[in-house]
Amino acid sequence: MSWGAVPAAAWRGSLSLRFLLLAVTVAGVAVAVVLAGLVLSGLFREHVQRQFEAGLLQQLDQVTARLEFDAQGQPLVAAQALSDPRWLKPYSGLYWQVDAMAADGRSRVGMLRSRSLWDTSLALQVDALADGAVHVHEVRGPQGAPLLVLERTVRAGGVNAARWRLIVAADLQATQAATAQFTRVLGVSLLVLLALLSPAAWAQVAVGLKPLQALQRGLQDVQQARTTQLQGAFPAEVQPLVNDFNAVLTCNAEVVERARTQAGNLAHALKTPLAVLENAARTPTSDASEALATLVRDQVDVAKRHIDWHLARSRIAASVQVPGQRAIVEPVVGGLVRVLNKLYVERGVAIAVMLPQAPIYFAGEVQDLHEMLGNLLDNACKWARSAVRLTAEEPVRDTYRTTQQVVIAIDDDGPGIDAAQRKHALERGVRLDEAVQGAGLGLAIVQDLAAMYGGRLELDRSELGGLRAVLTLPAAQ
Repeated sequence: MSWGAVPAAAWRGSLSLRFLLLAVTVAGVAVAVVLAGLVLSGLFREHVQRQFEAGLLQQLDQVTARLEFDAQGQPLVAAQALSDPRWLKPYSGLYWQVDAMAADGRSRVGMLRSRSLWDTSLALQVDALADGAVHVHEVRGPQGAPLLVLERTVRAGGVNAARWRLIVAADLQATQAATAQFTRVLGVSLLVLLALLSPAAWAQVAVGLKPLQALQRGLQDVQQARTTQLQGAFPAEVQPLVNDFNAVLTCNAEVVERARTQAGNLAHALKTPLAVLENAARTPTSDASEALATLVRDQVDVAKRHIDWHLARSRIAASVQVPGQRAIVEPVVGGLVRVLNKLYVERGVAIAVMLPQAPIYFAGEVQDLHEMLGNLLDNACKWARSAVRLTAEEPVRDTYRTTQQVVIAIDDDGPGIDAAQRKHALERGVRLDEAVQGAGLGLAIVQDLAAMYGGRLELDRSELGGLRAVLTLPAAQ
């Protein structure tokens, strides 16, 4: 892959994401616009229909008020008394009609009708109408025009009198045309709104993805070694990602620096034994073979100890940041005590262990815990007169930390170490061959391993009269 292909691939990936977000946004807006159009159109149509029915109901009430009956019980309607002139104009679009309702449910259509009906009649289905109730229908009227019909049943007088059906109807074409015009105008308006919202959606997507472009430029700066951290102002949604990435960069920088330090320390540690071997090989002696062999064995042993120590440190440095590690303290302590009891049985050293009932978990590898506790217990047994005591407390929250800590104390009744020697023994960077006798190599290893896990080793005078080593390590749940 060429360098020019990388920006193109990144541009295509960003463009596809931009178009995906834009498509989702526009589709959502389009659905909202369509739903809004349907709802608004339906509400307008319903409103117009109700207004039309209300006006037609007034016309029905007017016809009902003008309805009279003669001596034979036949209906009469004074057409001239009706206020609307459309009753008198043929096919004006406003009609009334009176039908006779027989007891068997049949009707005689058009007993009386308005002049506007001219020579036609309105034929309706027979409804079971209660007296005074109003029914609404849509039918075809004169010349095939759509009509909205309201009907009501009345009696000439008394309960058993003849029943008559009063009908008023009005042409729906004007109402339907107004509704259709409103729907067209509404549709055009919503399409214009959608057209205006689409560029706004594009701008929103472009602004939303702009921090990713800044993030990309920051990564390029890191890649090209112009800076060691992602820099710039990012939105609150992107800043946690930037912080996490910077934390990874910091961790990697620390690992590299630690590796350089370890390599330098190892090279410096091996320089002295190699120089001794070189001088011995060049210096003639009377018993060169035996002296050289002894010297080589001693210096190789020193070099091997340095190599093992630095390899252990490198292994810990590589695994200390791995999450999810934990080791139970009690089995490690139990195994070490059994071995040391057999090793120091001739000296009569008794090891007492006092652990809490609840299990204690160390946030690290079991081999490292075994090495730290093994060195401390072996050092205590080596210098103790007769008693060694190991105590551990339940995990507590450290004063300066947010994580819980395991505190393990090892006491002995040996000669101990004075304050000046204790400080020198735990001083950072003390060479193995410069360690104080009786507390050098083991304590230095423990100090280094504990520090890598974020813990510490502290030395003090024990209640038993000897040395008290307090090991503080991170605890796991």
